[in-house]
Amino acid sequence: MQPPHIGPNAPFFIVLNASSGSESTAEARQVIEEGLAAADRKHRIFLVDGPGRLQALAREAVERARAVGGVVVAAGGDGTINAVAQATLGSGCAFGVLPQGTFNYFSRTHGIPRDTAEALKILLAEQPRAVQVGLVNDRVFLVNASMGLYAELLEERETYKARYGRSRWIAFFAGLLTVMRGRHRHWNLRMAWRGQEKDIRTPTLFVGNNPLQLLQVGIEHADAPEQGQLAAIALKPVGALAMPGLLVRGAMGRLGRADQVLSFPFESMTVKAGPLRAPRRVKVATDGEIAWTEMPLLFRVSPEPLWLVRPDVAPELEAAKQ
Repeated sequence: MQPPHIGPNAPFFIVLNASSGSESTAEARQVIEEGLAAADRKHRIFLVDGPGRLQALAREAVERARAVGGVVVAAGGDGTINAVAQATLGSGCAFGVLPQGTFNYFSRTHGIPRDTAEALKILLAEQPRAVQVGLVNDRVFLVNASMGLYAELLEERETYKARYGRSRWIAFFAGLLTVMRGRHRHWNLRMAWRGQEKDIRTPTLFVGNNPLQLLQVGIEHADAPEQGQLAAIALKPVGALAMPGLLVRGAMGRLGRADQVLSFPFESMTVKAGPLRAPRRVKVATDGEIAWTEMPLLFRVSPEPLWLVRPDVAPELEAAKQ
């Protein structure tokens, strides 16, 4: 499979989310426009300035890029990047990232700096390289997908961020408060992969597609995404008092050492609920965005890669492996 080639005059079609991260949208836009003007590169910015606009603008950006051999660019956090990647996957277009979010796991894993001006230099200088994409019932995830408690943590974290601001510490303490409340639902799941089946009762199922995030929480199969696989992580049933300890273990990079954690790599896995009172739909989070999804869930590696404009070396990921 040949990567798309970015010509010296290829225009950029940039989807800029006005609500992502801490850097103001006006400042980010100014840096982008001045940098591209200095490089004499044509571009168009699609400003996401209201709810429900992201997907439509992402699709329009892809359509225009396909027509002229341009590059589709996501300027925002992991959720924005996810939506634009969903529209770009399979289009034949090159994909670029100008990270504006809080965690930026996707961009950090692929050597794209948080600073907009520095990220723009990479966009102007590099060519596309294949990047693995995860799918859950055909919804894209670049970092992770989850159901159960982890999805609940993400949903409630956004409430705290809206009230107190966006930072990693706020995200951590929001998660701590959520797990300390206890009384979380436990799911009876049947997971099937590689010709085998396993029944498990768990408060949450997490599927990782990002080696940097998996390394930072200390999961044994952190290299799965670099081996063409995904990493499944499920918690065995634990009491409410044990949950904060597991959260702290994850923050300290020791989650994989806990006896309550089950993890394994896979290429494709079907997850069914039940058998009693099995729900038809469940809330699933993909790269931090929550949506109702039909059961059963099919997690798999996409047969097509995302052609990401990125450097050959990702310093933060290489340092995390040491």
